[in-house]
Amino acid sequence: MSERNTQILVVDDQELYRRALRRVLSRAGHEVVEARDASEAMGIVTSQPLDLVLCDVKMPGLSGFELVRQIRDACPDLPCIIITGYASSESSVEALRSGAFWYLEKPLEPAQQDVLRRLVDQAIEHSRLKTHNRLLQDQLQSRYRFDNIVGADSGLRSVLEVVGKVADTDTTVLITGESGTGKELIARALHYNSRRADRPLVTVNCGAIPEELLESELFGHVKGAFTNAVSSREGRFALADGGTIFLDEIGDMSQNLQVKLLRVLQEKSFDPVGSNRTLTTDVRVVAATNQDLELAQREGRFREDLFYRLNVLPIELPALRHRREDVPLLVRHFLKNVLEQEPQLGPCRFTEEALAGLVDYEWPGNVRELENLVRRLVILKRKGDIQQADLPPSLRSHAATADTAAPHLTSEGLVLSDVLADWERQLVLQALERTHWNKNQAAKLLGMKRPTLVDRIRRLGISPEGSDAD
Repeated sequence: MSERNTQILVVDDQELYRRALRRVLSRAGHEVVEARDASEAMGIVTSQPLDLVLCDVKMPGLSGFELVRQIRDACPDLPCIIITGYASSESSVEALRSGAFWYLEKPLEPAQQDVLRRLVDQAIEHSRLKTHNRLLQDQLQSRYRFDNIVGADSGLRSVLEVVGKVADTDTTVLITGESGTGKELIARALHYNSRRADRPLVTVNCGAIPEELLESELFGHVKGAFTNAVSSREGRFALADGGTIFLDEIGDMSQNLQVKLLRVLQEKSFDPVGSNRTLTTDVRVVAATNQDLELAQREGRFREDLFYRLNVLPIELPALRHRREDVPLLVRHFLKNVLEQEPQLGPCRFTEEALAGLVDYEWPGNVRELENLVRRLVILKRKGDIQQADLPPSLRSHAATADTAAPHLTSEGLVLSDVLADWERQLVLQALERTHWNKNQAAKLLGMKRPTLVDRIRRLGISPEGSDAD
């Protein structure tokens, strides 16, 4: 299906001038709609898709300036160009203040017609980019909503409660946890749920950039500041102005740079490398590390004053081996993502035996390791059941242990074994508590039928304290 032609609304009380604009714009491949005044124009703006509005200033009723203001309130992404026969410096300023993309003078001589065509193209392209960026921003905010972070573990839910309370503040946050636990995911959730969400989120991996380059990367440099500095460059703190900077692996930063980072946190200012000019920045700092910074302090590797500046609000992410009940949820989530990204694959699912092995594994690489494994297994299998034999040897041995302990696996994927009975009990109990013991809702939450849930409650000996289990 071909895209529709661009639609341009021409608003002018003079019919001859509307026709002249129609000829110029039609020759450039645009479709033109006409209106005689602001009232008629607003009826068109609110009833059909438009890409641009060209309007005169002097018209019966509302002026072109007032019309542009109304259009800006109703359709913020719709660009307007004002065309006036009474050009002056005051009118040009008024046009821009009203929200117009630009202004032109009447009459449109042949030479000006080329200017008009170029200006129309620029306004439409600017609007498309603006709309595209807004849609991307909305997608990012939707993607990093707290309810999109997968997991039912109480520790993770407690973390998300804290994140929800502090996201819309400027509080400096220090995220700790083992590698692969999702520290960057939490940083993004903090940013995209804050009032800074429409400004940049800039990420710097302090452990991946050599010390001699990290200072320039953070604070920028001027031309000639060092060998190969053939031009000036903005640093990440300048790029993040108004937004958030995420300093990952902060524990790997040298003591020299720790001092300069401390200044940014205290004074909101910094000096680019080789410059004697101090710059200021309005930026929220979120840092993360997999190191024990208190131990690093005692060993003299990390400054105590910087630690307390960063550790205003600490968030510690639990390792995946401490939230085993989340493994089936994460597997389902990653499986769905892979099949959406690779539509030529599938249908594909994990058997109960394979899932048991994943649940019982220790996951030294945490969630990142699980995500990579799910992707690898799906790509290699392409279609059908991923079975215990498809798992890597280290996971097959865990699966075999689980099978020996309890070979029976339910159709809903919950494992009835001595090894996993505790986490299954907790999973069922959490579902019941979250639904106030409504077994229909709890069964839906667990992805099973109500009779199966009732059987689980009986076999696991679960009952609400002080009330009838029925």
